[in-house]
Amino acid sequence: MDRVAMDRVATASAPGLRWSWRQLLLLLLLAGAAWAWTVDQAGGIGAMPGTMGRDAAAFIVMWTLMMTAMMLPSAAPFASMYSRTIVSNRLPRLLLFAGGYLLVWGAAGLPAFALARGVDEIVRAAPIVGTVAAVTIFAACGVYQLTPFKYRCLAHCRSPIAQIYQAASFQGALRDLRAGAHNGLVCLSCCWSLMVLMAAFGFMNLWAMVGLAAVVAIEKLWSRGEAFGKVIAMVALGLAVAVVWVPELAPGLDAGSMITGTATP
Repeated sequence: MDRVAMDRVATASAPGLRWSWRQLLLLLLLAGAAWAWTVDQAGGIGAMPGTMGRDAAAFIVMWTLMMTAMMLPSAAPFASMYSRTIVSNRLPRLLLFAGGYLLVWGAAGLPAFALARGVDEIVRAAPIVGTVAAVTIFAACGVYQLTPFKYRCLAHCRSPIAQIYQAASFQGALRDLRAGAHNGLVCLSCCWSLMVLMAAFGFMNLWAMVGLAAVVAIEKLWSRGEAFGKVIAMVALGLAVAVVWVPELAPGLDAGSMITGTATP
């Protein structure tokens, strides 16, 4: 990365984040396209269990597009600022940056597929198994939301300028790919426990996707995002208790909800 360009962006962006409207518009258009695809896929599905009958390749493609829809709005500040540091060969370099980011979330589709396969088995087992799984997922999310590591990652997500300086250390032809992958890893480290909730709510549950995307964006962009993250931890821990008496709170793990197709998280 051109250090002079990086310093210029950092200086111009302080004290506020003044994004380039062209880059922001492009990001929003990409996110909108991913949301449109997701809405089309989710039409009439509701809280479908697990893999939804997809093989690994099809599931990972679906997962990557879902994550694009959910993560791009909150990733916009860093992506827009990073694009302003690129002064030559902009299109191929921006494509490499985007590719690095999506590569991380695509790779996360592998453990997500394994989790979805587990959900397929859970919904065919006794109802108590689904309840135990729901308690575990909600509790794990709540506990992780309270860990110092979560908030170290969130601090990186909330500081695009700090990430710009981090990306300056990357050199070579693949520096933009590495910068995108690094940003993706920070996002994944911050948000993985929220994404795991999709197993409880249903991987194609559109309302859950919208809600979780909003939670991620608020954590990253709101001035009180860290405090909000702790509130979400309390909500998740509360759900871990409540789901014992109300299994419908985890429709993705409740066979009865999936038969009727009426439950929502």
